[in-house]
Amino acid sequence: MSLSDYVIDILLVALVLRQVRPRALTSRSVLLPAVLLAFAGSQYLKGFPTAGNDLLMDVVLVLVGAGFGLVSGLTTKVWSDPGRAVVCKAGVLAASAWVLGMGIRMVFDIWAHTSAGQASLISFSVHHSITAADAYATAFVLMAFAQVLIRVAILQYRRIRLTQTASPAGELA
Repeated sequence: MSLSDYVIDILLVALVLRQVRPRALTSRSVLLPAVLLAFAGSQYLKGFPTAGNDLLMDVVLVLVGAGFGLVSGLTTKVWSDPGRAVVCKAGVLAASAWVLGMGIRMVFDIWAHTSAGQASLISFSVHHSITAADAYATAFVLMAFAQVLIRVAILQYRRIRLTQTASPAGELA
């Protein structure tokens, strides 16, 4: 793993860890995750291998990432605070789901760069028709994308719902 790999993984984990304390949830809360995803995409998405079972692996890992994002987004507490508008706080389950999803990628990458990991991946790839080494990188990046996008979408949806229900209908102009 390169230094930038570690930095991206640490920043993605930090996205939720910084929400273990209550923080304002605004439309600008989307900026940091969007920047990290754009950077990760530019660094790691070099193509979409689709031969053999490469595409199936992408779909499976996207669903796994979406599951982690769903758990993290739905178990994050979101409420209206008169002094700060909408606030969110990730609890133990939300943070655990987030860290587990992001951690799986980091551990896999470290393991894949060991001699035992490389031998296992070659054997797995042959037995399951995974055709390119890039297929793994693509699948795990898409997993992270799904996790981040689902969590961010859920939190933003909940923020919008709270702001809409907080303003009386008579105040709409």
